[in-house]
Amino acid sequence: MSDPVGVVDGFETVVGLEVHVQLKTRHKLFSPARVRYGQAPNTDLDAVDTGLPGALPVLNPEAVAFAVRLGLALDADIAAESYFARKHYFYPDSPKGFQTSQSDRPILSGGTVRFVVDDKTGDEQSVHLERAHLEEDAGKSQHTESDTRVDLNRAGTALIEVVSTPTMSSGEEAMRFFRSLRAIVVALDICDGNLQEGSMRADANVSVRRPGEALGTRVEMKNINSPRFLADAVEHEAARQRRLILGGGQVHQETRLWDGEARQSRTMRTKEDAPDYRYLTDPDLPVVVVDEALRQQQRDLLPELPAARRQRYVST
Repeated sequence: MSDPVGVVDGFETVVGLEVHVQLKTRHKLFSPARVRYGQAPNTDLDAVDTGLPGALPVLNPEAVAFAVRLGLALDADIAAESYFARKHYFYPDSPKGFQTSQSDRPILSGGTVRFVVDDKTGDEQSVHLERAHLEEDAGKSQHTESDTRVDLNRAGTALIEVVSTPTMSSGEEAMRFFRSLRAIVVALDICDGNLQEGSMRADANVSVRRPGEALGTRVEMKNINSPRFLADAVEHEAARQRRLILGGGQVHQETRLWDGEARQSRTMRTKEDAPDYRYLTDPDLPVVVVDEALRQQQRDLLPELPAARRQRYVST
């Protein structure tokens, strides 16, 4: 007897995505340093980005406005007040010793991303979001055979992390979600969508379970910037977990890196839970206030969104 649709070897796949969207701001999230791609290493840099003693962050209002615009487009709840926190986690390419992000009070909660699941029929699927929060990017490590060098040009760049609910069930759905979100942020003019430059990167949380059971142990596939690679990584990881369980093994929570060319993954690190990040409210940053004037300003800037344009083309 064959498995039901969506079930393979008696298991169904569960996928949730965390998509890092680099905002198209002229300056970084907390410093006056420029945001440019392709500059010589460590040239677009400020004392705030390097965490020098006495350097105080100042929030970029352009990033807040872009977040509000995204919230309106996704029909998310926009917090009247949100907070920044210090996420104490070691990044080898961030000299501060912590990442400035948002924890329990993000700027956006809820919301929906819709995407077409059948190109012939035009049938759509809606995936609800848990949250979207502002945070700063880390730098970039460049590895050679002899050494590792750090380029901090990207450190401090404004990101908004869009976190979906774990309700997708295949690599195909994850790929279509990613493509739909990319089309939205490009239409909103808050991200350039240049995947080859890392302007959007997805982390996929993948687990498998028997139908009707609780969620299984998730494994995070890290930093994937290609929709096709994302689909391949999800399917590969789900298959690895099924083989492991059927062979009598156990899935351990970890973060893995995906090599899209070789179609292989490898362990990057064991995965910490949120308490290990030791979130503390950032004492140097005030409350982020979003008033009705800002909401209306961004509402007036909303373009026709891709889903509405697609529907208009179909109907006319």
